[in-house]
Amino acid sequence: MKHFRSRCVFTISALALGVLVASCGGGGSSSPAATFAPGAVIVNAVPSLRFDATQYGPVAAGNITFGYANQDTVRHTLIIAKDDVKVANFKLVIGKKGSTDTASVTLEAGSYQLICDVPGHGNMKATFAVE
Repeated sequence: MKHFRSRCVFTISALALGVLVASCGGGGSSSPAATFAPGAVIVNAVPSLRFDATQYGPVAAGNITFGYANQDTVRHTLIIAKDDVKVANFKLVIGKKGSTDTASVTLEAGSYQLICDVPGHGNMKATFAVE
């Protein structure tokens, strides 16, 4: 009987440990890395209301795919402007931390601005070169 009781205690302890380990693994606050199409221009919104770079490109003119990922805790947008004129039919929106958005746009050679147009996010600007 003593041997049976020891085996039960061991089995229950092992099961409890397994549940504890399973509940702790992989569920943290970090989100999995976003996967975007190969060759996409990746822009990350990072804490302190900024992009992860001040310059992107150069990339070849034509159809360009953008991937936008939120590493911050607030909503952000991404628009493209050339000579203070917004590129039509292009706007990416990312809400909570870990969210992503992607879209393609056709651009001619030139220098563009990437901008977050959420009010109060005026310092979220970067240059984007297209050749």
